[in-house]
Amino acid sequence: MATCLITGANRGIGMAYCRQLQARGDRVIAVCRTASPELEQLGVRIEAGVDLTVEEAVADLVRRLEGLPLDVVILNAGVLERTSLERLDPASLRRQFELNAVAPLRLTQALLSQLYQGSKLALMSSRMGSIADNSSGGSYGYRMSKVALGMAGKSLAHDLRPRGIAVAILHPGLVSTRMTGFTSQGISAEEAVQGLLQRIDALSLENSGSFWHANGSVLPW
Repeated sequence: MATCLITGANRGIGMAYCRQLQARGDRVIAVCRTASPELEQLGVRIEAGVDLTVEEAVADLVRRLEGLPLDVVILNAGVLERTSLERLDPASLRRQFELNAVAPLRLTQALLSQLYQGSKLALMSSRMGSIADNSSGGSYGYRMSKVALGMAGKSLAHDLRPRGIAVAILHPGLVSTRMTGFTSQGISAEEAVQGLLQRIDALSLENSGSFWHANGSVLPW
């Protein structure tokens, strides 16, 4: 039984992670700002009231965990605010950078003493963070913040290798969630997480630092 911590756990992909990890017998720690009724019904450990963009909130979360060793940390919390060139909003750019790129790195650093040889770190990114794959432009804050997250993940893979900790940067595919406006073209969060967990299960020091689609294909930077 692995101990798995998931951020952004109160809905969507985060909720699907909690549900599937619990179903296979893992111990789940669900971190979120506000717990949803659906999350509360799962019966997993919930650490609510955590704003990952606030340093004091991160420190408080670490105190709550009381040094508990973590096998898997899934940094899933994120925000998408569509910012076009015509309606560029610097405040929106900063918000997205803070939650999508800075917060995962900050939390990883705060949890280092609870990670050990064999622990795994999964950063939930997006294909929209691929420079080579950008064929439509726009979404400046989201795209830029996910590029930054990819660079953080690659650096973490190098820095954590001597500790025996592997890192994955993951794209779930187009998923029908609130973030995507419940697009009819997307797959369900449950289907996405099935593939994502396969990538995490297969993660090792040999493939650490890779940018994967949930279906297993390696994505271009």
